[in-house]
Amino acid sequence: MTTFMLADTTAGKIASQLTQLRHQMGAPAVGMVLTLVVVCEERDQYDAVRAATDAAREHPSRILVVINRETDEVNRLDAELRIGESAPGETVVLRLYGELTDHADSVVSPLLLPDTPVVAWWPSRAPEVPSADPIGMLAQRRLTDAKTAADGVASLMDRAKGYAGGDTDLAWARLTPWRSLLAAAFDQPVGEVYGGRVAGSPGNPSAPLLAAWLSERLNVPVGVAESGGPGLTEVRLTIDGGELAVVREDARLATLSRPGQPDRNVALTRRHLSELLAEELRRLDSDETYELAVKRLARTYAH
Repeated sequence: MTTFMLADTTAGKIASQLTQLRHQMGAPAVGMVLTLVVVCEERDQYDAVRAATDAAREHPSRILVVINRETDEVNRLDAELRIGESAPGETVVLRLYGELTDHADSVVSPLLLPDTPVVAWWPSRAPEVPSADPIGMLAQRRLTDAKTAADGVASLMDRAKGYAGGDTDLAWARLTPWRSLLAAAFDQPVGEVYGGRVAGSPGNPSAPLLAAWLSERLNVPVGVAESGGPGLTEVRLTIDGGELAVVREDARLATLSRPGQPDRNVALTRRHLSELLAEELRRLDSDETYELAVKRLARTYAH
């Protein structure tokens, strides 16, 4: 891995240095499929860069990390370039000072890969309306994470109110294995569904989002309850003849129960941040199912 530091620089100089480093290593910037713009605070950058780099093994990317620093300093842009001979892409950590913190889009724009999609990701604090944010306006996909918010449900309600095509939240990606398992359970007739309940650790935004998805798909009331966690622990649906249940107690293995059938153990492991990010980078179009679920959640909690 080659690391190159540029202090008090410009976007043009960064782009030139990237090209020079790639040619020196005999690895021109071909094969990269997208630009991932990560907007985070200094304390979050290590975990965010590690997750983005891991995800780039599946989706070779130019990763641009935007960190706004002190606004009362003179205008300055510092950059850290990281390129490896066997790396799947390249990473540029941008630290902005002074008035530049209000114009991150003008710094990022010249560094976007030409003719490739742009994905914006806010690992922690996100704008209320991502599509109206200057960085968000550059992107086809905009990723947020309600789990990192002080109030995850309120964060998802903001996402619903300001929703635009291309928005999604990692609270939704965390539900993919649960949704797949529940959908598979309905491959066999289960009869009428009368209601249900989703349980998860306190404040976990994925629990009400899963309940909203089930309510939207089944057109029945699905409540939310707290459990000891970690994360989501169970889904119970009242059906003809009893209960369809998925119960996970150890964050790895779940038990699927249905009336008249033996219980079945299924893998349902909590996934790492890099896996969630890689999943979201597989699709660059709008996720209409997420849109319906998050808007259903907002209607539920607005009353």
